Amino acid sequence: MLQIFKNLKLYWKSVILIFLLLILQAYCDLALPDYTSKLIDTGIMNHGIEHCSPEQLPSEAYIVIRGFMSEEEAAVWDDSYKDGGDGFHYITEEGLTRMDTLDSVCMLPLMMYYYPYNMVSAEEENDLKTLLENSNLSLDDMSYDMWMAMGEQMRPMMEAMLESMGEDMLRSTAISCTITCYDSFGFNYNTIQMHYLKNTGFIMLALTLLMVAAAIATGFVASKVAAGVGCSLREQVFEKVIRFSDSEISRFSTASLITRTTNDVQQIQMVTVMLLRMVLYSPILAVGGILKVVRTGAGMGWIIFIAVAAITILIVTLMAIAMPRFKILQTLLDRLNLISREILTGLPVIRAFGREKKEEERFDEANKDLTRVTLFVNRVMTFMMPILMFIMYGISILIEWVAAHKIDEGHLQVGAMTAFITYTMLIIMSFLMLSMMSIMLPRAGVAANRIKEIIETDISVRNKQDAKELKDVKGVIRYEHVDFRYPDGDDYVLKDIDFVAEPGQTTAIIGSTGCGKSSLIQLIPRFYDVSGGRITIDGTDVRDLTVESIRKQIGYVPQKGVLFSGTIASNIRFGAEQASDEQMKLAAEIAQAAEFIEEKDGTYDSSISQGGSNVSGGQKQRLAIARAIARNPKIYIFDDSFSALDYKTDAAVRKALKENMKDSTVLIVAQRVSTILHADQILVLDDGRLAGKGTHRELMADCEVYQQIAQSQLSEAELQRSLQEESGERDHAKLRDENGEV
Repeated sequence: MLQIFKNLKLYWKSVILIFLLLILQAYCDLALPDYTSKLIDTGIMNHGIEHCSPEQLPSEAYIVIRGFMSEEEAAVWDDSYKDGGDGFHYITEEGLTRMDTLDSVCMLPLMMYYYPYNMVSAEEENDLKTLLENSNLSLDDMSYDMWMAMGEQMRPMMEAMLESMGEDMLRSTAISCTITCYDSFGFNYNTIQMHYLKNTGFIMLALTLLMVAAAIATGFVASKVAAGVGCSLREQVFEKVIRFSDSEISRFSTASLITRTTNDVQQIQMVTVMLLRMVLYSPILAVGGILKVVRTGAGMGWIIFIAVAAITILIVTLMAIAMPRFKILQTLLDRLNLISREILTGLPVIRAFGREKKEEERFDEANKDLTRVTLFVNRVMTFMMPILMFIMYGISILIEWVAAHKIDEGHLQVGAMTAFITYTMLIIMSFLMLSMMSIMLPRAGVAANRIKEIIETDISVRNKQDAKELKDVKGVIRYEHVDFRYPDGDDYVLKDIDFVAEPGQTTAIIGSTGCGKSSLIQLIPRFYDVSGGRITIDGTDVRDLTVESIRKQIGYVPQKGVLFSGTIASNIRFGAEQASDEQMKLAAEIAQAAEFIEEKDGTYDSSISQGGSNVSGGQKQRLAIARAIARNPKIYIFDDSFSALDYKTDAAVRKALKENMKDSTVLIVAQRVSTILHADQILVLDDGRLAGKGTHRELMADCEVYQQIAQSQLSEAELQRSLQEESGERDHAKLRDENGEV
């Protein structure tokens, strides 16, 4: 899992920007319930009146209320109002600037005067009636002295009542007294209400638009970061795989490498977006929601704790069950890809041997294994959503039940309860988002580790720190007592191989199947490194040279001709992009490919399908030979690359190669004796050892292994003719030497 976060290191600036945008989004998201609460409590229930201090009140009420105040409170009261001379007192500019202070000063005295007009409880109403009856008074004919006398008796009762109220309820009650004040002289507060509702609605709309803009910006930046992470991972994997030796390639199957480069990277890319959008947002929203809940003062924080604990237990339990299966899931996907690839590439063979039913069963088995594990994981995860929804609605019911009692006791307002429910849902939703990510994160974590495994794989064949470039190449290749075994093998494939391949000569390698012929030549371009001894080019150990400089000097034709999608020209120029048209055509002529190329409608611009599926095996092989020739290297390696050619074409290609590669070192691996009859040096391998070395005539004279191979392929007449031809060629060469022609 940590590997997913490490991928974001290069994008730390974008992550910080996303974090800031998410804070802005969370601020807007968390501010909206507050305004909803204000719309209900202030805008609707309190008619848009935010402060209990009246903007205008009758002068007789002003005097009585002042009488209920202390000297300090009366001083603030007097500074905040002025007599209008029309029987009313009006709030001053100074009073408007300190409304909160004025509210705290006049709240209790205002309620002592107007509360009797605005009874909300039958019990309180009876208490007040009893108080008035004892004083032989009514609310309408009370004088200032009577109010003061009554105030002395009412104050303890009012203070006791206020102590039992919450802050929000106290303010709401005081504002209801202010409304009673306004109603007493017909003050139109509908304008105040509409102004408040419109202003609050505008603020909520602005917050919503700002939240949407922040969400869009976050999504855009997160998508760019995720795309960058995916691009970077694909580049790293591809660059690493390109530098893999055959040892690492065999360690990871081709199907697995394809899955890791595509599906695994896609998993990480998708999760990165969700990580930056949801996982990063959820804690911000949850913490902000908890702080808002605490600030409401509703005393229901324990409900949040129950909800969070229940969700955490659920997620941990489900993850403990599903996590092991996520690790198996990717392995099964590799297996399915492997089988699919084998069936698709081997379809002609499958049909030829009538194996369709068996291969269907093999695919069906792999498919069912993957389906079974996927269904198990999905079924486990399906429990998450209904249980989370049950928790969410259960918590809502619990909040409403507890809040109803608090509202009844006067400790909470309806709007505050609505805000509390909204904040609780936001907190639960934040954990819900985390739970949704918990389905994806484990699988992405497995994918990240699989990609990390490739990136951190130690390459067995690599350049030394002081490796030299191979320059001014002559092409002298020397094997000095070379031993070799594969990294995962116990036995040596090659043992004590010692020979020299000279420029201008053809060195052929022959032997029975599995004797190590291909392994021997693969050591030159360093597809593997020797296990013992050394190989030198022009006297320098290949391990002391850079891999790139060695391979630039080699024209390699593999055992299986490999072509790439494109054109004939692009395939021939694959190793020599700067080759001219003349060089390309010459290479095709030497490889005996020009004839069939010219017959095509597009000639050298004719298309080649993926893998060269639209050309025959022999044509594919000749194009592969032309590709190596076009590079014009100093060293040619032909790994049994004439096997797909008929005898006539084989002879023509070898003749053309001999005429045009007089200064190059040529190594040929062959199964057919006829291909190597005229080689300057033939190496005979038997069980990884050098059983013989020499010309065809020499080996026929003293190498039993070579004799057996030759006799199994050629008739007695053909053997005699081959010896005579070689003898004639040697006499001709000797005569040329004596005449000084060479």
